[in-house]
Amino acid sequence: MNQNPVVRLAEAFQNKQPAVMATVIEVKGASPAKVGAQIILLSDGTTVGTVGGGKLESSILADAQAALSEGQPRLAHYALTEEGPHAIGTLCGGEVRVFILPFLPPPQLIIVGGGHIGRPLKAMGEIAGFEVIVVDVEPGRADIPDLDAAKLTAESFVVLITTDHISDEAAMRQVISSPVRYIGMIGSRHKCKTILDHLKADGITADSLQRVYAPIGLNLGGPSPEEIAVAILAEVIAVRRGASIAKRSV
Repeated sequence: MNQNPVVRLAEAFQNKQPAVMATVIEVKGASPAKVGAQIILLSDGTTVGTVGGGKLESSILADAQAALSEGQPRLAHYALTEEGPHAIGTLCGGEVRVFILPFLPPPQLIIVGGGHIGRPLKAMGEIAGFEVIVVDVEPGRADIPDLDAAKLTAESFVVLITTDHISDEAAMRQVISSPVRYIGMIGSRHKCKTILDHLKADGITADSLQRVYAPIGLNLGGPSPEEIAVAILAEVIAVRRGASIAKRSV
């Protein structure tokens, strides 16, 4: 594995692995860090490079982990003193400024059903910055044939819009216990309630079922496939960004 920080960051990005780069941009006085020094922190805790070691590097990595969790860059200041603002508990006496920049893979939009709604939803999802994966038994409109081939993570958003309730329920059973951020299912209130009742009867907890958005999408009123796709994507984005929305329930 390459130990050059910049190359390792590029590898992580290519492999869709979250990472954060910390770069020393200013040094005043005595310090083990040099301007331009860089360290990469990967999501599994692996580090590549160094920014001087010791308490300074530990402090920088703690801030890097916070930036990775929040998904936001930050400019950090460290005083290499035992006391005072930004002190890290060392005696060097210098000051260091570090720019910390997280690199996060795009969120994953998994569309189960590549039909008349799935097609415009795929196009819109890609424009909105999602990595879109369409699951369908028909090869001509699918990226993968079934959910077994999908890697479901905490940054996955799953949309169930197949052509029949049996397929939707089967897919729901696969994703309901996964760590995905969003599960939405299309259909009438009666259909959605029936499927959720089946899962409840089979022991799926109420807390797990509360994660499901069904019927799917914000109530925008549009009846066309394209308008329904907009309503679905709008709900997905709202959940991703933590916006307050009125969740429809069955």
